[in-house]
Amino acid sequence: MPVRGVLFDVDDTLFDYSGSDETGFLAHLTAEGLLDRFPDPAAALALWREITRAEYARYTSGEITFAAHRHARVRAFLSRAGDRAAGAIPDEAAAAWFAAYVSHRDAAWRAFDDAAPVLARLAPRHRLGVVSNAARAAQRRKLAGTGLLAYFERSGEVLVCSEEHGEAKPAPGIFLAGCAALGLEPHEVAYVGDNHAVDAVGARDAGLRAYWLDRAGTGPVAPGDGITALRSLAELPAALVG
Repeated sequence: MPVRGVLFDVDDTLFDYSGSDETGFLAHLTAEGLLDRFPDPAAALALWREITRAEYARYTSGEITFAAHRHARVRAFLSRAGDRAAGAIPDEAAAAWFAAYVSHRDAAWRAFDDAAPVLARLAPRHRLGVVSNAARAAQRRKLAGTGLLAYFERSGEVLVCSEEHGEAKPAPGIFLAGCAALGLEPHEVAYVGDNHAVDAVGARDAGLRAYWLDRAGTGPVAPGDGITALRSLAELPAALVG
């Protein structure tokens, strides 16, 4: 059975979230006069990402809201940066601090260089969509802001996101919702994402054809595990028919 549809993760798959985040966050710390509290920029960024992973996991599990996870990130970061009163920062102040960071981050938005060419190649023969652990409005803005949204509009703008769907990857239901939105059966749909456990294993276990985008070459996929590893999105079209 040929692949008739392709669902994508967004952050660090199509959209260079890590690169945009690094540029924007360090610009924000510089503007706030906080960068000199750390031995080097890498240490500040590592702390921010550690806190982000922890709080985002709480959000995707349903423990806290999207807004609350942002406030928690600000309080945790400032506390560990030496602000003893950070734990008591009001929501409004935390939201303002985060909004200032977002303005720097969004100014650095970019898609990966291989994203648009591959979407353009796939769009004429495949139904395309997104399944993402995020809010739909946020992911739609990223796709629109980087010129990628048009490729998904051709398939009815299928953007299935955990905030609205009510469960997050790797739960099978969100992958199956993406397939249903495309009007296809899971075995007719490929899923492409950068996180091996959340994206590739989750998609495979939901019955989709799983493709792990391992841009950094962090490790081989075990033979026979039903997951195809890619080093670039440019490899995807050939892999779909291989």
